[in-house]
Amino acid sequence: MLKKCMGDPSLIIPTEDIGIKDSLSYEDIPIQILDRKVRKLRTKEIASVKVLWRNQFVEEVTWES
Repeated sequence: MLKKCMGDPSLIIPTEDIGIKDSLSYEDIPIQILDRKVRKLRTKEIASVKVLWRNQFVEEVTWES
């Protein structure tokens, strides 16, 4: 049987802070490059950067090529 989820009110982010538009979309803006990495394939080298986005926490950073 399912149990009721008790949410943490401190994790709720107001929509005004995110800047959600009427179409329920928002713009991701990169804030900082945290790390750089070059991956080598057989004949190619692919550069990747670890990006911190505006509306994300440090734990949620992404690698972009």
